[in-house]
Amino acid sequence: MATDLVLVRHATSVVPTPGGPDEMTRPLRPEGLVQARDLVGELLALAPTAVASSPYLRAVQTVEPAARALGLAVGTRWELREWDSGLAPTPDYARHHVHRWEHPDEARPGAESIADLDRRVGAALARLAGEHDGGAVLVGTHGTHGTFAARALLAAGAEVDWPFLVAMPMPAVYVVRWDGGRGATAVRGPGLPLDRA
Repeated sequence: MATDLVLVRHATSVVPTPGGPDEMTRPLRPEGLVQARDLVGELLALAPTAVASSPYLRAVQTVEPAARALGLAVGTRWELREWDSGLAPTPDYARHHVHRWEHPDEARPGAESIADLDRRVGAALARLAGEHDGGAVLVGTHGTHGTFAARALLAAGAEVDWPFLVAMPMPAVYVVRWDGGRGATAVRGPGLPLDRA
C-alpha cells in the first residue's frame, strides 16, 4: 500500500548567528509560531496517522499544532535532522553549500557529505513509509542550509536544484507518495510541476 510522507519544511525561525542558539535549540520566530498554527487546517486535510520530526526545535514547533489537533505525539528521529555541513554560521553560507551540491562526495572534516545525506534521507523515508504502510505521516523537516527536504524531493524523483531551494517557501508542505518496494511514485508541492507518476 502507498504511504504519503508529508514533508513540512519548518516555519520562519531565528536566524543562525555566532553565539546564538545552536542548531538543536534554535526556535521559531513569533511569526513562525503563527505560520505553524495557520498550517493546521492544510495538514489535517491530508489525514495524517502519525507525526515524526527532526529533533531540532524549529521543526518540532512547526508540526506540534497539527499534532495537538490530531491528538498525536510528535516522535522525534535523529535521522530526520538537518544536514551536518560542518560550517559555522556565516553570511556567505550559500557559496559553501552550492559548492557541496556541485561536489556531493566532499565533506568538511567530521561533517556529512551531501552523498551521505542522500543515503540517510532515502533510508529515513523508506523506514517511515514501511512503519506506516497505507497511512500519511507528517514529517517536520528543514530546507535552507542542509536541504533535507530538497534532498528528499530529489530522492522522490523531483527536479530540484539550488535555485529551487533558495525559492522554497518557509513553511512549505510537500507530499511524497511512497509505494512499498517501488519507492516514491509521486510528489507534489510548491514550485514543483504536477504530480510525477
